[in-house]
Parts: sequence; structure tokens; C-alpha cells
Amino acid sequence: MQAAAPPSAAPPSAAPPSAAPPSAAPPAGAAPTGSGSTTAPGSSSSNPFGALCGGGQGNFPLMLIMMVAVFYFILIRPQQKKQKEQDNWIKSLKKGDEVVTSGGVIGRISGLTDTTVTLEVQEKVRIKVLRSSVSGKAPGVTAAAATTTEPEKK
Repeated sequence: MQAAAPPSAAPPSAAPPSAAPPSAAPPAGAAPTGSGSTTAPGSSSSNPFGALCGGGQGNFPLMLIMMVAVFYFILIRPQQKKQKEQDNWIKSLKKGDEVVTSGGVIGRISGLTDTTVTLEVQEKVRIKVLRSSVSGKAPGVTAAAATTTEPEKK
């Protein structure tokens, strides 16, 4: 019988490790080459854009604060400003103003209290609505002005 060779011994036909063929895989510690990189952005590899692309867990609180600031300046602050202007306008209503309600009723203010507005929609036709339901000034040509003019006689 023949003696078995130790498992670490290479067969005599094998080439030395330094003479690997060019198509062989790179060693385990070497970085991959080409576009098939598998490292994540922000990892400790030699990626210069890792910190700029928001990689890592340390940037999450900063990004959250930045998102809240953007929402505040783009959505919340303009809405608060518009609401304040609307409230000031409603407080400055006076008799004779032509307004439109949120329901689309156009009329001239004939009476005011702290919470209600009395609108005259036609001659001797009055309705009482809440001040908060008055949504804006009436458009240029109003229904109240159109109904008070006399029709042409033939």
C-alpha cells in the first residue's frame, strides 16, 4: 500500500501560489474591482461620498431635525400667517361690506354682533350666519347688486 500524503501538501502538478492564473479570484482581503462593489454607502471603505450621502446611523437625528424645519417653513408658517390675516379681516368687518360665505351666499352686511353677521341677500331678505362662515369679499359683480337694478322695459 501507498502512504497517504498529508492534507496540507499540494500535488506535484500544482503551481506555486504566487503564480495564479489571471482569471483567478482575488485574495479574500483585497477590495473588489469594477462596478460590482458590494459596500454600503457611508461604510468605512474608501468611498469619499459616504459622509455626504447620509450614510451611517449618526446622521438620522440631524436629518429628522432638518425635515421638521423644512415642513415648518414650507407648510406650517405660511398657513399660520394666512389664518392670522383672515382673523384680522373678520374682526374688521363693518356694515355695508359685501361678503361671501363659505356656503357661497353673497350679501351685504346689515348687522354685526360678536359671533354673528346678518346678511341682506335681497331687499328685505336677511339671513344670520356665524362670523367664522364669512370666507371673503364678494366678487366684483354680486347677486345683490344685480337684483336691485330694474329690468329693461320694452
